[in-house]
Amino acid sequence: MKKKTAMISALLTAAMLVTAGCSGGAQTTTTTATAAPVQTDAATDASGEDVEAPESDEPEQPSDGTEQVIDAESGETVSEEPEPDTVLDETPDKIRIAALKGPTAMGMVQLIDNSMNDEASLYTCSIYAAPDELTPLIIQGNVDVACIPANLASVLYNKTEGAVEVIGINTLGVLYIVENGTENINSTADLKGKTIYASGQGSTPEYALKYLLKQNGIDPETDVTIEWKSEHAECLTAITNEEGGIAMLPQPFVTTAMMKTEGIRVALDLTKEWEALDNGSAMLTGVTVARKEFIETYPDALRQFLEDYKASVDFVTSDTDGAAALIGKEEINIIPEGVAKKALPACNIVLITGSEMKDKLSGYLNVLADADAKAVGGKMPADDFYYVG
Repeated sequence: MKKKTAMISALLTAAMLVTAGCSGGAQTTTTTATAAPVQTDAATDASGEDVEAPESDEPEQPSDGTEQVIDAESGETVSEEPEPDTVLDETPDKIRIAALKGPTAMGMVQLIDNSMNDEASLYTCSIYAAPDELTPLIIQGNVDVACIPANLASVLYNKTEGAVEVIGINTLGVLYIVENGTENINSTADLKGKTIYASGQGSTPEYALKYLLKQNGIDPETDVTIEWKSEHAECLTAITNEEGGIAMLPQPFVTTAMMKTEGIRVALDLTKEWEALDNGSAMLTGVTVARKEFIETYPDALRQFLEDYKASVDFVTSDTDGAAALIGKEEINIIPEGVAKKALPACNIVLITGSEMKDKLSGYLNVLADADAKAVGGKMPADDFYYVG
């Protein structure tokens, strides 16, 4: 064994000398170095005998990012792909939109029509007859965007502890007092002692009417009788069947009533009655809200919606005939085309966003809250109620 060890040492020394001579070229440099131990597949035990190194149970790992592991059941080596980083999906499958049958739906009619004719559209739209049909859908998160009465937005904000935000004002004042066959009503004060058919109890129409009555010295509980109907169409039926009947109606139902029944006239424009009070606010009817979770999860989709919504409003307010044709379209059927053509100029359809929206809406809600806190859900909403982009 000693001879074998000496022979290996001699061979190593000779190899080092040859290597040094080959790398030196014409100039020879002499260096002294101590060779470090070299790790090989074989090792030497304490007695000096060569032994085989034990094989590792761990498989060799590739450099492509996959991990080699041994399957516990089969004993075979398998590859596991690394888990990808979580990426936020900034586009929902569909934006679920709900609007009310009237000016709010009329303002987005181009968007609604496009969504029905384009399978790749980002939107799915539904139209409802009354606000109370929409309220549970919003609370339960079954719609992403909804057009509702202005004060109801504040009520829902308080009820859901801030889960909804207003993204725009969609309709200014569209409420009117109409009467059938008489000319007895020429001011708000003339409503004292009368019966008024109305719809929209618990939302903007109720609180706006009661506020105007109180400001004109009329107690809504004792000095008038307000007969609440579930839909505007029911008010329309009531007034057309009663000589001298009085109703509070929004556009376009005012136009529908006047076209159906000769003798029905507009007695009061409640927007003008509000302005006459000079209370520093403007009368609003409808707003567009979105779920806070939707706004935070899909900010780009929301911005796209607002762009498409604005394009629709611009179309409706600039092309009465074209808009009326879509509004009366059988698949959409908000109101008949002929009624829409006459009503559109009086519908005050807008899309006001950002700081202007906040200023106008907060001023209006403040007036309602001062008159009756229930009108806004018990208290004024905080700043995060207003989405200003």
